[in-house]
Amino acid sequence: MTFENATQSKPPITLARSDHDRLWGLAEGVSDRNPEVSSQLLAELDRAEIVPDERIDANVVRMGSTLRFTTDTGEDRTITLVFPSEADISAGKVSILTPIGAALIGLSAGQSIDWTARDGQAHRLTVESVNGGG
Repeated sequence: MTFENATQSKPPITLARSDHDRLWGLAEGVSDRNPEVSSQLLAELDRAEIVPDERIDANVVRMGSTLRFTTDTGEDRTITLVFPSEADISAGKVSILTPIGAALIGLSAGQSIDWTARDGQAHRLTVESVNGGG
């Protein structure tokens, strides 16, 4: 499956100030060893609307959020978005430093985004629900 210029169709995203600041440092810190995901995450952070932590909506994907999403291939998954040291795919804990993790940050329930997997395949996912985070 291919999508026309995925960067043009990215939905607006919102980030809490604390997530933005910590993720910016993380993305810069891994730019030498993981340049593709670092660049993707920095681009997401750069385009995000930044709000004070106390003003972030509960349905926005934050670090530590557990969320359910569906994909263009019919997959229905529930995962928790975590920092790399907490990642455990068998437990449903997905690192922010993965293409799908970087694509999810800042999305709200009901939003869809196109993203490219490490194998170069284009995908679309839709966030169905968000719980927790912060």
